[in-house]
Amino acid sequence: MVRVEVAMDFIDEKIEEYAFDHTSYEGDLLEQLEEETYEKLEIPQMTTGRIEARLLKLLARLVGAKRILEIGTFAGYSALSMAEALPEEGELVTCEIDPEAIIFAKKYFNLSPHGKKITLMEGSALESLRKISGPFDMAFIDADKENYSNYYEAILPLIRSGGLIAIDNVLWSGRVLDPKDKSDKAIHQLNERVIRDERVESVLLTVRDGLNCIVKN
Repeated sequence: MVRVEVAMDFIDEKIEEYAFDHTSYEGDLLEQLEEETYEKLEIPQMTTGRIEARLLKLLARLVGAKRILEIGTFAGYSALSMAEALPEEGELVTCEIDPEAIIFAKKYFNLSPHGKKITLMEGSALESLRKISGPFDMAFIDADKENYSNYYEAILPLIRSGGLIAIDNVLWSGRVLDPKDKSDKAIHQLNERVIRDERVESVLLTVRDGLNCIVKN
């Protein structure tokens, strides 16, 4: 089964299908992972999907990543995608609090030849971050939105100069234009924080639900 990604209503469906069809295939294991995610996990659309995950892998290759930090493992799709870009001795540290997602992701980490590069830290990501030492070459944030600014500030000191932070869902289905609830406001505040931060340079991409790509000066 080929699953075309949901474009969060920003892009015409036919254009999104065209982009999906002209993005490199993720491989049988990740395709199986995504299919099973939709069958077994709640809110399966939280999975990264082909287009964004292939972009994350490409970004990891471009920065020459040897160490990657991820906040929000969910099903493990993005972690395995980025791990593909790491050298054999590379390391990806990913943080997840949901027990169901942890069991699911570990299953696929064990099935992948890249799973040996991944360390999954269970529990609160903010608590895990206090135990983690840098430097990292890249970080990916896709977790509870109300803590986005906290994650950003905790991760930035762990990133090397020239390293990359990618933050997902920063357009939040357009709700950042008129933020009302706590998540809306938290994401908007994060975007405002980043664009005013002289420690970094950033570009906000309209990929899926928005991806803020931030390079540390």
